Amino acid sequence: MPHGPTLATQLRHTAACVQAVVEGRSLSEVLPALPPALRPGVQALSFHVLRHLGTARALVALLAQRKPAPAVQALLCSAVALLLDEAEGQGAPRYAPHTVVNQAVEAARQARPTERQASFVNACLRRFLRERADLLAEIGNDLVARWNHPLWWIQRLQHDHPGHWQAILVACNQPGPMALRVNRRRTDRATYQQALQAIGLASHPAGSDGLVLEAPQPVERLPGFAEGHCSVQDTAAQVAADLLLGGRAWAPTDRVLDACAAPGGKTAHLLERAELNLLAIDVDPRRCERIEDTLRRLRLRAEVRCADAAQPAAWWDGQPFNAILLDAPCTASGIVRRHPDVRWLRRASDVDALVATQRALLEALWPLLKPGGRLVYATCSVFRAEGAEQVQAFLVHHTDARQGPSPGHLLPGAAAPSGEFNDNHPGGHDGFFYACLDKAPP
Repeated sequence: MPHGPTLATQLRHTAACVQAVVEGRSLSEVLPALPPALRPGVQALSFHVLRHLGTARALVALLAQRKPAPAVQALLCSAVALLLDEAEGQGAPRYAPHTVVNQAVEAARQARPTERQASFVNACLRRFLRERADLLAEIGNDLVARWNHPLWWIQRLQHDHPGHWQAILVACNQPGPMALRVNRRRTDRATYQQALQAIGLASHPAGSDGLVLEAPQPVERLPGFAEGHCSVQDTAAQVAADLLLGGRAWAPTDRVLDACAAPGGKTAHLLERAELNLLAIDVDPRRCERIEDTLRRLRLRAEVRCADAAQPAAWWDGQPFNAILLDAPCTASGIVRRHPDVRWLRRASDVDALVATQRALLEALWPLLKPGGRLVYATCSVFRAEGAEQVQAFLVHHTDARQGPSPGHLLPGAAAPSGEFNDNHPGGHDGFFYACLDKAPP
């Protein structure tokens, strides 16, 4: 019977992924380069390490008198992170401690950058097993080690959400549940839930079209996925269609713009809910292909164009839109539970740069909205600079805009009352911000 890759092999590649993130490359860039047989295991291990990287770095700094070379540092952090489950009493460890140590030493021997440091790796990890209680106590007051996010990130959350910052950080360090959006044009939620139940998959409703699975599944196992019966989409992201389309009847001639539309999940949701004359744009040609793929699977149609939303003179035909969805580029600080590398890739200066980009997009797109129309501004961020503060500044400078009923900041954390989204009740969803900006009628 064929065996899968050894833990040593997976640890070696995991350490390479962690080192790449520390050096500024995203996992979405690094993981696809791995052999397919290695990818699932290495992704799972890399996610685990990155969720514990603050703690692991602090411990490695105590274990090594001098900072090791980057490849050795990454391997030590990866192994220490695997030992933390057992060390912190979080239930049964993924691997027995002696297995982690032995396989980490073997991983060091497998690669040229670390092969001469195998004994050093062995000594550090065995010392951790001997002294772990004292070592963990020594880093107990280190905020980065405690919360496994950069210090500037923690401090911004403390300022922005003084009542929720701890719950947000705890939630962001947990894997997100798998949520589905049922395609109304192909089936209905109750029927699809029964189809899931028939193959042993438990779920519960969330939002208008969502189902949250009790346990994540490969999409190939989802009934009718290839035929477009459902999509994978967090429940917070599903709020966009409700906000943009709710409260009025829509005609096939109504013009809707989905700016920064890739990968097309919100585009598709709008089209599942109403017949629309919809234009979806994105500045990246490869990401536009993903929009096309999404629509093709779901049997939906829209005009997809590669264009810069901030430069409408290059693509706009002069006809105003009835509604605009601006899901603006942001820090992605609300979706780090699904992308744990983001926290280590971002810098504090990125926030100001992205706020400027968001402001430019709002200024460019507002004139394209018909009087009486609605623009929904969205970011997958929990930082107020990218959400509430951005909108407040916009309203000050645009007297023809008013903010309609809006969820504001949706904060990941403890479960909220069913169907309730607001700033004061963190929910079991990703972090998002939404504001409905209505243009005064003529």
